Amino acid sequence: MTTTPRITPGGRRELGVVNHVISTLAGRVVGGPKPNVFTTLGRQRGLFRAWLWYSARMMPGGRLPRRETEMVILHIATLRGCEYERNHHLRIGRRVGLTAEQVEHTGDSGWDGWSIREKALLAAVTQLVQDRDIDDHVWAGVRAHLDEAETIELLMLCGQYDSLATTLMTLRVQPE
Repeated sequence: MTTTPRITPGGRRELGVVNHVISTLAGRVVGGPKPNVFTTLGRQRGLFRAWLWYSARMMPGGRLPRRETEMVILHIATLRGCEYERNHHLRIGRRVGLTAEQVEHTGDSGWDGWSIREKALLAAVTQLVQDRDIDDHVWAGVRAHLDEAETIELLMLCGQYDSLATTLMTLRVQPE
C-alpha cells in the first residue's frame, strides 16, 4: 500500500477561512501543527463542519465517560490497524486516565487488567468491527452496564471511528 496521500492536506484556499481557523486551533490545542485529518477532510467544507459537530457530541460531549470513550476509540484504531487514529488518541487517552499498560492492551478485550464493564464494552466493539453485529451474549453484557441512551451512543461511537479509520486509511492521511 502506498503512503503517498491520495488527497493532500489543504491550505487556507482549499479549506476556506472557517475550516482553516478550526484546523489551526486544533493544532494549538494538541501543541502541534494543524492535524492532517482536519486539513484533508476540511476540503469538503460543509460536511467537515457537520462531521466535527457530530463527532463532538460523542467525544468529548457524550454520556459515556471520557476514559471509556478513548478506550473504545483506541481499541477500534488498533483492530483496524489505523495508526493515524491510534497515535492521535494515545495522548488523549493518557490525559483522561488510561494507564500505559491499558493503552498497551487496547485491541485485547480479554486482558485481565480490564474491569468487567470494560471487558463488556470492548467485546461489543470487537464484534462490531469484525462482524458488524453483536451477538445476544455480548449484548446482554453491555446492557448490564449501559442504559439505552449510552448503548446507542456506544454503537454510534464505534460506527463513527470505524468509518473514520476507513477514510483515513483509504485517503492515506499521513502523520503530521
